[in-house]
Amino acid sequence: MGALEGSDRRHLRGLANPLKAIVRVGESGFTAGVAAATELALKDHELIKVRIAADREERRKIAEQIASETDSELAGLIGRVAIFYRAANDPEDRKIRLPSTAG
Repeated sequence: MGALEGSDRRHLRGLANPLKAIVRVGESGFTAGVAAATELALKDHELIKVRIAADREERRKIAEQIASETDSELAGLIGRVAIFYRAANDPEDRKIRLPSTAG
């Protein structure tokens, strides 16, 4: 997956605004259980929020690790909440249309 453009990130943050965090990273950090939950949530929703319980510097590292390990894009990191996006594999199943891909 290619890097998101600025307009795509803004669009995704706007779409994520009403969403609740459905994955939580506790004091143990990014574990296999968190990875599995994140994978499932991305497969089902394409756009998710993850709440990360760690200090500021550690939150950024964990968010980048989640994006890398789940082949998703970090669309935003606001406080303790990270927003991740991964398009569905089948273009017909995609629920979100990004501004950069609009015809």
